[in-house]
Amino acid sequence: MKHLLRFAILGVATGLTGCSSLYFPPPPHAPLLTHQGEFYGSVSTNLQGNTALQGAYGMTDHLGVAGTFSSMHRKKTKRTENIDFGEASLGYFTRLPDKRVLEVYVGGGGGKTERIERDDEQVVTRRLNGTLSKAFAQVNYARKKRDSFTLFKHEFPFTYGAALRLSYLQLNNFQINGVAAPGENNVFFEPITFTRTQIAGPVQLQLLSGQIFGFRSNKYLKAANSVFQVGIVVNLDGNTSFDD
Repeated sequence: MKHLLRFAILGVATGLTGCSSLYFPPPPHAPLLTHQGEFYGSVSTNLQGNTALQGAYGMTDHLGVAGTFSSMHRKKTKRTENIDFGEASLGYFTRLPDKRVLEVYVGGGGGKTERIERDDEQVVTRRLNGTLSKAFAQVNYARKKRDSFTLFKHEFPFTYGAALRLSYLQLNNFQINGVAAPGENNVFFEPITFTRTQIAGPVQLQLLSGQIFGFRSNKYLKAANSVFQVGIVVNLDGNTSFDD
């Protein structure tokens, strides 16, 4: 239980520290595939309203495909933000000794972004919009340790792991108030940790938290938003108890 509380507190703290950016990162996927025919699916969200749908499938005993679609549409007093983004990747996975799993993915994605700014009288003062393109590489590692915590006299098995993602992101077709403006690009590093608790059968509760670091100092495309998601994971024809 202490692992869940530690990750949740870290995620909430980082999730509240972000400032405005034209990019909000979708959560890195961590399907932890182990064999051919295994399917992973998840739906998650966070305090910023960034909702993500993710899926992965083991095509062979070591080769898998994964996809993510995330969407954030939020309106504040002086700002509206709309970001839709999709990703697809191909990966290699393997089971290591002592119930560990290693995954390596490479992929890309794209989407669109928009920010509308208003003054105190709610008059639009600036509109920024453009498209996003991305290429990334990611490594996932999980120690599938047999462990559990007790809540209301019930045992809940859980596991935890980490993911490291390096991404190149490009802001294209950028416009400010309908006038073409120079685009930006950045390189992001996203280290995240996750905890999964088995609820019933193939259904698990997932807490994912981490941070995003940008290698370039930009005005619009910057590492301003942390990574924190709470969601439900479903693993079909897979090893949900992590004990075999």
